Amino acid sequence: MREFTVPPVEAAPQVGGLADAVFERALAEPDRVAFGRKDPDGTWRDVTAARFRDEVLGLAKGLIAEGVRFGDRVAVMARTRYEWTLFDFALWTLGAQPVPIYPTSSAEQVFWMLHDSEVTACVVEHEDHAMTIGSVIDRLPLLRRLWQLDAGAVAELTAAGADIDEDVVHRHRRAVTPETVATVIYTSGTTGRPKGCVITHSNFMFETDMLVGRWESVFRSRPGEEASTLLFLPLAHVFGRMVEVAAVRTGVKLGHQPVMAAAELIPDLAAFRPSFVLAVPYVFEKVFNAARRKAEREGKTGPFDKAVEVAVAYAEALEHRAFGTGPGPSAALRVQHQFFEKTVYAKVRAALGGRLRHAMSGGSAMDRRQGLFFAGAGVTVFEGYGLTESSAAATANPPERTRYGTVGQPVPGTTVHIAEDGEVWLHGGQVFSGYLNAPEATAAVLNDGWLATGDLGSLDEDGYLTITGRKKEILVTSGGKSVAPTALEERVRAHPLIAQCIVVGNDRPYIAALVTIDQEAVEHWLAMQGRAPLKPAELVRDPSLETEIRRGVVAANTLVSQAESIRTFRILAHPFSEEHGLLTPSLKLKRKAIERAYAAEVAALYG
Repeated sequence: MREFTVPPVEAAPQVGGLADAVFERALAEPDRVAFGRKDPDGTWRDVTAARFRDEVLGLAKGLIAEGVRFGDRVAVMARTRYEWTLFDFALWTLGAQPVPIYPTSSAEQVFWMLHDSEVTACVVEHEDHAMTIGSVIDRLPLLRRLWQLDAGAVAELTAAGADIDEDVVHRHRRAVTPETVATVIYTSGTTGRPKGCVITHSNFMFETDMLVGRWESVFRSRPGEEASTLLFLPLAHVFGRMVEVAAVRTGVKLGHQPVMAAAELIPDLAAFRPSFVLAVPYVFEKVFNAARRKAEREGKTGPFDKAVEVAVAYAEALEHRAFGTGPGPSAALRVQHQFFEKTVYAKVRAALGGRLRHAMSGGSAMDRRQGLFFAGAGVTVFEGYGLTESSAAATANPPERTRYGTVGQPVPGTTVHIAEDGEVWLHGGQVFSGYLNAPEATAAVLNDGWLATGDLGSLDEDGYLTITGRKKEILVTSGGKSVAPTALEERVRAHPLIAQCIVVGNDRPYIAALVTIDQEAVEHWLAMQGRAPLKPAELVRDPSLETEIRRGVVAANTLVSQAESIRTFRILAHPFSEEHGLLTPSLKLKRKAIERAYAAEVAALYG
């Protein structure tokens, strides 16, 4: 199949902007809990719709008092926290444009984004961010204001606007239309200098309304149960912003968690108890691996692995029934599934807060088997696909017919087309209007409303999309064999001891790989063998570890022909990190940077 369209579930918005939902919700349901806000002592406290509106209004008045006007761009450099959402909606109330900056960005990256977007003011989280801005401020003549969240920026601005008439704010808000620019979000820059994606209020409203309309069972609560989600994705990333907007527009209680590391995230999931989450595969991998390690420590590896097999078989049987290719789980399978419900599956759900029944996953590919396991354990993960340029999701698996291992069908109102060379093209109301100050780059990806994604994929007979790689990432060996690295890398990463994998081989005689290890998993693996912890330099030379990693590589090689297989690999002592410029903030590999940083190791693979 070359093209597939899903019709819209409702009409595209014709009037207004994103901030209108704040005021409408507060008017209709003033006492409804809109947010859970975590105090410094770790206590979660409720924020009502009316209180949030008042805080947005007060902050908007302060921004006006400080000179922010309709169309101005204001940068926000912070981790995911309540105040970011507050600033977003205060700025949208005024028709201003927040420009998100990743908190880990270097001074030069910050300079480029602030210079390119011509920001006039900036909000930072703490003093380190302020110092980063300060190091380049002499080259930013348009930047007039700098506010620091941890130094009381919200209270300072609210006080500054105390004498501003509310009607001034509402005049700004009423001037916002769906076609008004809402934000400029910079791409992660995996292939060069970041480009600013211009996204309108209409883009975000279309995106969130279509998602909520089609996935109502995810975003709406059960009778008598509050719908809630904990946002731990970076708000500087389009996926996180989409979650924020969807929650406010639909009245879902929203909490913020600034750290995606499992050690800090999992306790907050247990405390906040979301009814659904939107995440990246990393989160589900960490939950699964932690559960399996716990079973190993308790001497219950066999029962746990059996529970996994049963969950996968159970979910696969339901999948076959949904597509009319099977009768569903047999009586024997249902009995086995019920047996493991309390002993295994309920504990996995408890690690995610206990109330979680649905999740959406994006950002990178999720292993089919992992998706089946979570579904069998009672948490259906709807995998989707999208880009910054498509305001987040362009496809996602539908609730009643999830096809695991694919990224689903087009979001309502969206068309997916597969070009002659296999490139995925998108068309819909969520497609951005272009790159800021970059007409040539815009023309290269936008043609009559169609977005050329740069990703390669295929559509099956039911319109489900499978992503097979990126055009720019295809490796061509010296023998002329083309290899898409992504599927190989994801399969290698499926091994529990492996954290990251990058496949190399461009203009080389064969395919090879660099592999990093999951330190926590390896420490557990050594302990289960009765061995003492090893230093990183010792680990990379450990014969037993090499044997384990080789198993992961051999398993990945079963996906491809011999010419495309990984012939050799090197275990690295340290993981690829964002701090060293080897990962994007959304955890994607910066291939060229990694190959430069590990040039000697790559050369040794072919020595």
